Amino acid sequence: MQKVENKKVKSEVSVEDMFHAGAHYGYGKSRRHPSVSSRIYTTKNKTDIIDLEKTSTELDSAKEFVKTLGSRNKVLLFVGTKPEAKEVVKNVAEALNMPYVNERWIGGTLSNFIEIKKRISELENYRKEHKEGGLEKYTKKERMVMAKKMEKLSRYYSGLIGLKKLPDALYIVDPKTENIARTESFKSNIPVVALTNSDSNIKNIDYPIVCNDASILTIKLFTESISQAYKNGQMSIPSTTEKSAPIK
Repeated sequence: MQKVENKKVKSEVSVEDMFHAGAHYGYGKSRRHPSVSSRIYTTKNKTDIIDLEKTSTELDSAKEFVKTLGSRNKVLLFVGTKPEAKEVVKNVAEALNMPYVNERWIGGTLSNFIEIKKRISELENYRKEHKEGGLEKYTKKERMVMAKKMEKLSRYYSGLIGLKKLPDALYIVDPKTENIARTESFKSNIPVVALTNSDSNIKNIDYPIVCNDASILTIKLFTESISQAYKNGQMSIPSTTEKSAPIK
């Protein structure tokens, strides 16, 4: 997967902002994955301290890519199911009118999208019928059975309503926790932007942002920055002479 070449998009998030949000805290040195060694500034009391200057550069690179997505109206799927990420992911995705997963990643969401799409459509149709009073044709018992089934579908698929095709890219909070999503995106050749701590393998992540991915403040800071980059892309006018790699 090729990275998009574009004019440099500077992050509005300063290194000082990152520091105050606790973005520099990695895990214990014993948990460090070799692929992030160059992103570690120092180790203090056996805890890795992340080099925020490098994190800032990574964020800028990720924002360049996301801005390009926005300028082309591409679909960015937000994924974050850990407690610290759930609310942030949901709020940012909904504000952008983008799909999201913040409960549990269902295996096959990307690799078996045809089946997943059927479940999304089933939920959409049920909600439409409910709104229009179309459920009255069913018996009380049938409605109860349907309601129970839709409650379960809603929990896992409500954030995907409106998704008619595979997303063009994923934004993942903690790819180690979201390993299935990361694996499926790699196999599906879908680019990934990810907030990842010192314990993750970043080799197969297109745009890793190494930081404390267990902090609500850090997750909010970076996720909102990525969101703003997408908005900036939507407001920009792509140049016909701009040379950039195609987004699959």
